[in-house]
Amino acid sequence: MTQTTNRHRVTSEVGRLRTVLLHRPGAELKRLTPRNSAKLLFDAIPWVGRAQEEHDAFAQALRDRDVEVLYVSELLQDALEFEAARDEAIAQVIDDKRWGDQLRRVVEGHLRDLHPEDLAHTLVAGLAHEELKSAHGLVYRLMDELDFIVDPLPGLLFTRDSSAWVGDRVALTSFAMPARRNESALTGLIYRHHPRFAGVEPIYDPSMEHVEGGDVMLLAPGVVAVGTGERTTPAGVERLARQVFAAGLAHTVLAVPIAQERATMHLDTVCTMVDADTVVMYPPVAYALEAFTVTASNGDLKVSGPRLFLDAAAEAMGLDRLKVIDTGLDPVTAEREQWDDGNNTLALAPRVCVAYERNVETNAQLEAAGIEVIRITGTELGTGRGGPRCMSCPILRDEPPAA
Repeated sequence: MTQTTNRHRVTSEVGRLRTVLLHRPGAELKRLTPRNSAKLLFDAIPWVGRAQEEHDAFAQALRDRDVEVLYVSELLQDALEFEAARDEAIAQVIDDKRWGDQLRRVVEGHLRDLHPEDLAHTLVAGLAHEELKSAHGLVYRLMDELDFIVDPLPGLLFTRDSSAWVGDRVALTSFAMPARRNESALTGLIYRHHPRFAGVEPIYDPSMEHVEGGDVMLLAPGVVAVGTGERTTPAGVERLARQVFAAGLAHTVLAVPIAQERATMHLDTVCTMVDADTVVMYPPVAYALEAFTVTASNGDLKVSGPRLFLDAAAEAMGLDRLKVIDTGLDPVTAEREQWDDGNNTLALAPRVCVAYERNVETNAQLEAAGIEVIRITGTELGTGRGGPRCMSCPILRDEPPAA
């Protein structure tokens, strides 16, 4: 297979993965407590050291397959060496309606005094009330001592959500959940100011309607499926469709309504691709999931359907049918492994994927279908409800083979 010459280009879910963006969990996870974990969208309090070990093993599994691994924290620190990036980052943080003028001035002064490494740490791990000893004023005095002045970003672990590449353009996503909105701001800062991404043009930005990266799936060159519900709104799907059509990056967008439950918050929690013509899906969803087909027509959008997702996707992809590998072998196992992100695989190449080792039956089904499964441990990483695909943002893939 010929490697693409671009540094940043993704046209499918399964073309050989060359470069990926990860975030190694750190101090932001140590901020999670029973008091705040629900607000910060974690189901449990992770053992941070073990989560880091699991993530390091995940990253090494990628490197072992010749995938270049980039880290959010390192890129952010590099970007913050530039004054324009520092000014932008600080301006984003202090634009917080919870603060009064006194607290805003103190926080701004505190952040400006930080070295780029410390500033990057604070932007990700947050700033607690007790850590800002120089603060004063009514707002500060009335805050609970356990409150955060700058909220931590434990969800940054799931780099798929804050940006998604479509061709050679990056979509800086628009989060529906307040706890995660600063993630796309930091990711955008990296893409705008890090020299590696000089010249990259965004195709979407956080000011637009809600779209989250876990809902965006590149089924084939020119075909984008987008889960829609609470996290990615119908208006967000429509806006993304207009953007990619205008840029010539796609000819079809499939809007895929999904149930907004904790185990099925994004499209990639119920379906991921493991080959150019094969998906792994949660059985109760596989043959009931529907899609609306959106295409460009005379400067506007044409919407048809709904049809079964599998049929609409196959037609848009030019296939006779889209093959399905079920999660689990029986209803109880399927439900358990769906909860444990059994569908959330990351394809490293056609018929090669990374999956959580604990989803024993799903992995066995994948291997029975001829898919190579690279197993990783996710006991602590999974506490935020996300698997290998959620934890990775592909930046460069080879073009996929013909299905």
